[in-house]
Amino acid sequence: MTSSLFPADGSRVEMDHGDRSLPEVRVVRVAEATVTLSLPLVDVPLTTGSPVTLRWPAGPRGRYVQRGTVVRVDENRIDVTLPGEPEIEQLRNYVRGGGGESILLVRANEPQAIGKVHDISERSVRAHFSNVELRPGEQMLLRVQLGTEVVEFPATALRVSSLQQQVPVRGPLMVEMVAIFDHNEQQARIIRRYVFRLQAMARREAAAAEAIGAEAIAAQGRAEVVSLR
Repeated sequence: MTSSLFPADGSRVEMDHGDRSLPEVRVVRVAEATVTLSLPLVDVPLTTGSPVTLRWPAGPRGRYVQRGTVVRVDENRIDVTLPGEPEIEQLRNYVRGGGGESILLVRANEPQAIGKVHDISERSVRAHFSNVELRPGEQMLLRVQLGTEVVEFPATALRVSSLQQQVPVRGPLMVEMVAIFDHNEQQARIIRRYVFRLQAMARREAAAAEAIGAEAIAAQGRAEVVSLR
């Protein structure tokens, strides 16, 4: 591994182990061929010899991915050896975007709940709900409306945070959840297409606004020239 390519101490990387994905694992120390990572004890069922996959940003091109092996476990810290050089996964395969879309939460023996998407990618979604009780690790079915299309998938709650509104009066319990789900190419295409469409629309709107601004500046300049004559 070329250590200069790996994120600096204190930064965060994504780590996959089996069917689990941990999106924010802290980098403690980087050596030439080994990195030390810190993660919550509940997320350390790893043993020496466990295979893992690490990912981190690679600028506009996408993100680096490198497979390694756990060589030491010390409470909540693990040492991972990373032989070879990282590869680059193209960003187009891991798009993330959206916001405001309707999402339906379905769980066994619980009432359904409707929330709003904060952002969505091919393997995870972050969403907000009101007055629901959720726990990390909880299994569910999620259904998301993306324009005229719908994606539906079994998912697992990865992170959950709750905040009870207190000011100006006691209000609803606001819940933010990050859920992960298995990659499904058909649904991944729908998500990619939807996010790319939003991005293209945003670029067109930004270009139009820039053109209007430029024309307004030019018009002001012409008016100033006329006033000086």
